[in-house]
Amino acid sequence: MNKVMPIGYEFFSEVRSKYYFVDKTGFLSEFFRAQPKVLLLTRPRRFGKTLLMSMTQQFLDIEGAEEQRKLFEGLKVMDDPVAMKEQGTRPVIFLTLRDWAGATWESMQRNVAWYLAELYGKFMFLQKDGMPSQEADVFVQILHGEAPLEVLSKAFSFLCKLLERHYGKKAVLLLDEYDAPLQCAWSHQYYDEAIDFYRSLYSSALKSNPALDFAILTGVLRVAKESIFSGLNNLKVSTVMRGGFADACGYTKDEVAKLAHDLGREDKLDELTAWYDGYDFQGTEVFNPWSVNNYFSENCEAEKYWVDTSSNDIIQTLLAQADDERWNELRSLLLGGTVTSQIREGVIYSEIGRDASDIYTMLLQTGYLKAVRSMNLGSERVYELAIPNREIRMLFQTEILDRADRSYGIVSFYKMGLAIQQGDAEEFQRIFQGILLRAVSSQDTADPESFYHGLMLGCALYYENDYHVTSNRESGLGRFDLAMFPKKKTLPGIVMEFKAVKMEDELGQATDKALHQIDEKAYVTELEAAGVHDIWCYGIAFCKKRVLVKKRPGIDFG
Repeated sequence: MNKVMPIGYEFFSEVRSKYYFVDKTGFLSEFFRAQPKVLLLTRPRRFGKTLLMSMTQQFLDIEGAEEQRKLFEGLKVMDDPVAMKEQGTRPVIFLTLRDWAGATWESMQRNVAWYLAELYGKFMFLQKDGMPSQEADVFVQILHGEAPLEVLSKAFSFLCKLLERHYGKKAVLLLDEYDAPLQCAWSHQYYDEAIDFYRSLYSSALKSNPALDFAILTGVLRVAKESIFSGLNNLKVSTVMRGGFADACGYTKDEVAKLAHDLGREDKLDELTAWYDGYDFQGTEVFNPWSVNNYFSENCEAEKYWVDTSSNDIIQTLLAQADDERWNELRSLLLGGTVTSQIREGVIYSEIGRDASDIYTMLLQTGYLKAVRSMNLGSERVYELAIPNREIRMLFQTEILDRADRSYGIVSFYKMGLAIQQGDAEEFQRIFQGILLRAVSSQDTADPESFYHGLMLGCALYYENDYHVTSNRESGLGRFDLAMFPKKKTLPGIVMEFKAVKMEDELGQATDKALHQIDEKAYVTELEAAGVHDIWCYGIAFCKKRVLVKKRPGIDFG
């Protein structure tokens, strides 16, 4: 057993020969018992979809079947006679669409032609089969990257036909990241141009293709059947919420326990669970595999490994459109709360953003939230959602901080935290003012109270190693805006009250009003009750990109 973790390696033969492999061959047994004609498997990014597809390809491929059989020795599938009858029995087309990108539709078309030419290059031996001249011309056109778009849209179905003729067996089509080109087209605003091509590409390959035995598609989002799979009646969909194949991607609790045992690090299971567990796929507890692999590879250093692997333009767009209610809900998630929302699993790109619940649909499907439970409200089914683990909670912090400033850096937030603790209002104001001037748009402050509150909450949560941060909690005679309860007796408690004004000359009066409100409403009561007697009270006033901070010691109301 190799104990080196496979960081960034996605091809089964390479992982099996050089790295630790978490046995996912149970997927093959489940698949051949269900026998779907077309399976669409949607899971978050970096959850092992490509490795799963590569494993399936090497299990099924008729080319090199005997040699590839050795790769599965000692794995669960070898004990399943039903699945093993299928090993090495079919021609397989395996392709990832992850890089079918482009800033324009013209650029994407060039990439489509390039990658299809590369695919056809793997099957050049088919040219020796004596194709009719018309078919030979089409093959050469695609091989040389010279085929028109209407020919490229039939590239998969045409290749299936040639493979069936060559082997006397129907072909298997494995398409990884099937939705990546659609997300790219939507992000770069040429979705309407691209969708006709992809609808034709998938329809010809999956619906009207007599040379296809079966197909498996993976992706992050489930694209609505009406928009791309119209008329495909034999489609089985497996999502994080339903559809079977729950443990196909991600590591289960038992798999992580075995991994920790094999690596001699069972003492790290509690930390692993706190940081990377918490996902619920159809009732199965799941860990983030990318983060677990990196954790062990980095000598068990707990860190944000998954969150920086790629961006999601749809989520960023929806966050930019979020109203006051959505931001209040997102803040409650940061503090360990839940939100209740409908979930629309089938994405229709042209309608993204029309429904306020779309942000939660995207956050759930892309791995930033988990469904805690579901319930029926009348004829609708709604879900209670939460942040799954510490890694993702830190990402939520970063998302709020990123709205404030991507360039200011972690050091500035650290220094601002020190200034808050030390009662240095001038330094606190100086750093915070720089953040506002350099990174905040005037559009961000269209709803000032909510925006500044969320911004400051995000900053304060950056200090969670030293503080428990709470927001809008009852204390004394009212509800404070934000309080920081120290985890160490040597640290002061913090109470903050925010005010937003329309004119800069009102800032001073607003900070005085904020401090007076802290006194009048006895906001330090909760801190006092927690045994905190060294308290700093901050009145913070905002006017668009300007901020004024005033402070004074807390008053004992005991």
